[in-house]
Amino acid sequence: MLEYYSKLSRASDLKDKGDRRRYRIYEMIPGLSAWITLGVVFFLAFKAPLAAAIFIILFDTYWLLKTVFLSAHLRSSFSKMRKNMKINWLEKLDKVDGWENIYHLIILPMYKEKLETVEDTFEGLLKTNYPKDKMVVVLGLEERVPEAKEVAEAIRVKYGNKFFRFMITNHPIVEGEQRGKGSNAAYMGRKAKEEIDRLGIPYENILVSNFDIDTIAYPEYFGILTHKFLNTPNRLRSSYQPIPFYFNNIWKAPSVSRVMALSGTFWHTLQQERLEHLTTFSSHSMPFQALVDVDFWQVNMVSEDSRIFWQCYLRYNGDYKTTPLYYPVSMDAAISDTFLKTFVALYKQQNRWAYGVENIPYFLFGFHKNKMIPKWGKIRRAFTTMEGLHSWATNALIIFFLGWLPALVGGAAFKSSVVSLNLPFLTGIIMGMAMFGLALSVILSLLILPPRPKGFSRLRYVEMVIQWALFYITIIVLGAIPALDAQTRLMFGKYMGFWVTPKKKLL
Repeated sequence: MLEYYSKLSRASDLKDKGDRRRYRIYEMIPGLSAWITLGVVFFLAFKAPLAAAIFIILFDTYWLLKTVFLSAHLRSSFSKMRKNMKINWLEKLDKVDGWENIYHLIILPMYKEKLETVEDTFEGLLKTNYPKDKMVVVLGLEERVPEAKEVAEAIRVKYGNKFFRFMITNHPIVEGEQRGKGSNAAYMGRKAKEEIDRLGIPYENILVSNFDIDTIAYPEYFGILTHKFLNTPNRLRSSYQPIPFYFNNIWKAPSVSRVMALSGTFWHTLQQERLEHLTTFSSHSMPFQALVDVDFWQVNMVSEDSRIFWQCYLRYNGDYKTTPLYYPVSMDAAISDTFLKTFVALYKQQNRWAYGVENIPYFLFGFHKNKMIPKWGKIRRAFTTMEGLHSWATNALIIFFLGWLPALVGGAAFKSSVVSLNLPFLTGIIMGMAMFGLALSVILSLLILPPRPKGFSRLRYVEMVIQWALFYITIIVLGAIPALDAQTRLMFGKYMGFWVTPKKKLL
């Protein structure tokens, strides 16, 4: 039965008519729930403005309390991360029996990236404080991009003899596969498995890190990853999630790109504290044994980074988790040739990330079929995931657009009421109090920025503070709207393809 649903990407993959209808309903749930929520608030503003105003006040209060709650998580996670970054994890590993037997398989799928981007990634690997004779590095090309061979050859000449094994793969064009990172990574993983089998390395002694090609591992990454792995109960039933820092080019990025990069960094930092919400995202690590057990990443969908968690969760009947590392890896902020193109690139990037909503029908259908997963585990996982995606698409729109609507369209009787007269005042107070979370973000952003490169004035720090005035615009235009867009596409069966974020060091 597991094989029946383990590789699903959309309703049309199912042959049984009843199953296909069920899966299609699941695909519609996120978009429907978002639009119904927004529609009800909009309708009440006209037809029952008092009820709408009370709801908005309560909702703003909830949002304030949630901001305080998340800010506490951010401070806690930030503190743990900074502590971990000061530790020599290789020295700590010397006190752990058997760590020398742990190998790291590093998967680096590439597309059309420039040589300097790939070189920075390999330089980062060389600077990590972990034995290079325990690293198997795979650089994965796409057959449809022949020009990438020149970059790969330059990397092979410069770095090919620096690791235990170095491989270059060339992913062919295969009918039925989604063009993107997932299908390439799956091909790379299978090719690496052939080499691992030839070498006779036990799968349970291998950790695989599926990195975006611009991912630069911080010096102690593989040390803390190995230490966490060896000290995690039931360690083969867990993925290991670092914090993505979008800092490689942060000083050169335009203001809107910096705000989105830092906002994303802070969000994933605080998520390390919310274990019930934590899955896998972007660059992450996991046991090779688990990867083999689920037959590698799916090749027919977009969000392979989060899907691999759900593949494992269903494969192991709910006995799978994501363990936070409280340690960063660094990637590029989205930058294109012009400000407008950068803005479009940011929208597309957020839209693709939000399309992780395609996991909802996948795991709901899997929960329906798999009776061995504990019921409470199904409810908890479904609720936390669906609530987060629903909030992403609706909260900002309710607060900043619909929140003022009753006072504008509620009619003469409502406009003269005490509630109407005080709604803007109360909302303003609540929003002002919520600014605490934004102030915290400003402070932390200055603390974790990489060193200022030569050629940048100290006034750039002032700009790094002023840029946060864009925050409330970005959470709507580059947050809620692309999330609602993604959920609406899935609702109507207008499935998305994979879009590669531009990797540029300079404007």
